Amino acid sequence: MPIHSINPATGETIHSFPVLQDDAIESILESAATAQLQWKALDFSQRSACFNKLAQILRQSRDKYAHLITEEMGKLLKEARSEVEKCALACEYYAEHATAFLADEPVVSDADRSYVSYQPLGIVFCIMPWNFPFWQVLRAAAPAMMAGNTVVLKHASNVPRCSLALEEIFREAGFPENTFRSLLITSAQVEQVIASEYIAAVTLTGSETAGRKVAAVAGHHLKKCVLELGGSDPFIILADADITSTVKQAVIGRFQNMGQSCIAAKRFIIVETIADEFISSFKDLVGQLRYGDPKNDATDIAPMARTDLRADLHNQVERSLSMGAKLIAGGTFKKTQGAYYAPTILDQVRPGMPAFDEELFGPVAAFVRVRDVEDAAALANRTQFGLGASIWTKNTTQGEAVANKIQAGCTFINGIVKSDPRLPFGGIKQSGFGRELSYHGIREFVNVKTIWIK
Repeated sequence: MPIHSINPATGETIHSFPVLQDDAIESILESAATAQLQWKALDFSQRSACFNKLAQILRQSRDKYAHLITEEMGKLLKEARSEVEKCALACEYYAEHATAFLADEPVVSDADRSYVSYQPLGIVFCIMPWNFPFWQVLRAAAPAMMAGNTVVLKHASNVPRCSLALEEIFREAGFPENTFRSLLITSAQVEQVIASEYIAAVTLTGSETAGRKVAAVAGHHLKKCVLELGGSDPFIILADADITSTVKQAVIGRFQNMGQSCIAAKRFIIVETIADEFISSFKDLVGQLRYGDPKNDATDIAPMARTDLRADLHNQVERSLSMGAKLIAGGTFKKTQGAYYAPTILDQVRPGMPAFDEELFGPVAAFVRVRDVEDAAALANRTQFGLGASIWTKNTTQGEAVANKIQAGCTFINGIVKSDPRLPFGGIKQSGFGRELSYHGIREFVNVKTIWIK
């Protein structure tokens, strides 16, 4: 069965691609292994030059690639432009810092000289999602490749054109042939790629279910893996928060990328004394969001990426309502062509409901009322996930104290959770393990090697 590129705003099939057969996959992996020997032999300055050129191409053709992203996965064009720019920044960041991050580290021991060396592993197999079809790939590929690895990509099945465009950008930037390759394959073929003798390590961004499967296969073959999985990030609003400014950030944090982000604000945990005022203001702002063509910069509400994902989200909303959640706004399919879903607000959400326990990967805000700051921290941690969290308060000392109680890979005080090349990114619990970005990310796929000399 072919892989289809479908415009979520219209339902139109843009293009269909044949799935790679086993012999073609093996040929690509063999070529990537050969290319890795050439790539790792280049010094950091030569690799940096390639990534700086890649960043230049992304900026020069930003609108071209932004339109491609919007056509294939549906996000607002203005958000797609920002995504392309962020990719360029990440490429430049690792081009500048990789030398220092992977420099040999002298260690005093019983040797005449000893040190730790960071050496590439080989081919890293990247299994990436559709929600940020350029950023998710490059934030993993840039550090892995600057370390001397090559990359093969299995992108989400609904963004094949983005996958092929990324391969072409690497080629245009002057990377040696086969250092970055796209594999148009099905999920059923992932296991054979992981098992291949050519693959050294695996990184996955995706669902908890996919993470378990990939980790099991990688573990069976004794291959390193990094997993960045789902999240149900708490957005904790304490009693002294500035309601006007916090509401604005809450709407952005929930509805940017139509809520289709692992680090989007999902559970709004709010102290009871300000809940009515906050939710009323939140509803008013959400009511001002405008539907329309995602390519129009006046549009605020884009379609979701696929109609099946919209159906799954609606089912979670319906089940939560049947268990006692209160519908404040939305909860319906938008009566228009494409995969649109009305921005939805749920109040009186409690543990045990899908809106609390599960990841809501779409434009649904779940409000959870609490007595005080201690209750807020306890409910924030009452989840299987542990990716990100944010705390909103005028008292940053109190905010920092709460932050240190939250079980998550990152916690932001008075700021929306985001990824940044300078900061490590990843989760705990069912949100996965390992880290991307910063120097932690570039050291995930290297051999930390001791050299001892007498």
